[in-house]
Amino acid sequence: MKFGIIRERKNPPDRRVVLTPDACTKILDKFPEAEIMVEPSPIRVFSDLEYGEKGLPVKSEMENCDVLIGVKEVPIADLIPNKKYFFFSHTIKKQPYNRNLLRAILEKNIELYDHEVITGTKGQRLVAFGRYAGIVGAYNGLRAYGLKFGLFRLPKAETLADQQALISELKKVKLPNIKILLTGRGRVGNGAKEMLDAMEIKKVGVTDYLNKTFEEPVYCQIDASEYNKRKDGVRGNKADFFAHPEDYRSNFFRFAKVTDFYIAGHFYGDSAPYLFTREDAKHPQFNLKVVADVSCDIDGPVASTIRPSTIADPIYGYDPLTETEVDFKDPHSIAVMAVDNLPCELPRDASIGFGDAFVKYVIPAFFNGDADGVLERARMTKNGKLTKRFAYLQDYVDGERVVNSNQ
Repeated sequence: MKFGIIRERKNPPDRRVVLTPDACTKILDKFPEAEIMVEPSPIRVFSDLEYGEKGLPVKSEMENCDVLIGVKEVPIADLIPNKKYFFFSHTIKKQPYNRNLLRAILEKNIELYDHEVITGTKGQRLVAFGRYAGIVGAYNGLRAYGLKFGLFRLPKAETLADQQALISELKKVKLPNIKILLTGRGRVGNGAKEMLDAMEIKKVGVTDYLNKTFEEPVYCQIDASEYNKRKDGVRGNKADFFAHPEDYRSNFFRFAKVTDFYIAGHFYGDSAPYLFTREDAKHPQFNLKVVADVSCDIDGPVASTIRPSTIADPIYGYDPLTETEVDFKDPHSIAVMAVDNLPCELPRDASIGFGDAFVKYVIPAFFNGDADGVLERARMTKNGKLTKRFAYLQDYVDGERVVNSNQ
């Protein structure tokens, strides 16, 4: 089995890679029948030299490989027919801008495996960059807080080497006695929690957070069952919420009244209620000043997120009264950090973490007959057709119906 690590060609350039030089070495040690070739890249965070030093061939002949592995979408012109490909295709939600990419994949008889749908037997994702989105998102949000109020100036995350360098910078900062809210207990939420804990910010429970004042900064981490409640007044729970989100309404405003800085690290599903609406943000008691929206659903559950921001220009202001974008330092504005590709700012750490999971869960499937069904579940296309699991995309491919990419 010949694996090819392809060069990232999407703009803006992504420096991450699925398999680091060390990850490649682990594969070759464990599976002697495997071969790995690395396509040269001038932008990859691990240089061609670093792969070469591990004895890996750095060549452009990707057509000689069986399985081609990348991070972002491959431009249509660069797709090699009749190959197996792994990358984030951004097609599973029928995103309009990638319809032609999926059509081309089918026309070129490519077997597509999307990283986003590499799952275990219970449906849990096995490989993801979410932890690093949370890590960088929390850092960027704290940086935005310092800039909005002129309290401190943190360097941009992309200029720092790794998570430890980010933590070192945060430890130099003295925060006022603010309340920080974090939604989500998954990879993203817990990545953000790592950073708050590294700063030794005190964690408090919901009751104390809502009712007490503190002489130091504190944070509270909550999940869907704490910021939503059933419309019928019956006591709900997280499992019921995910099964029947339409039966719930937001109970987030009680947090918005006391929170200064909010980190949105939750998963938002179809039919779930918004956390706060544009009308909520107009309320005199609405207190949020800075929002780090790691989840980044545009015009969605976090009303102040009216567009994604960029690594180059990560912060904008949202004026709740006019519902328009303004300078984030405007005293009436909510400062919004909504970068939608946060792990790109920590490419080395993110690549190592993602690669470790890929080596653990995906690579063995090629040598054990896919005993756990990992490849079968992630395979979107085969023999020029959508697989059964992804047949729901047929009308999208045919151009009959397109849904909003933010749903």
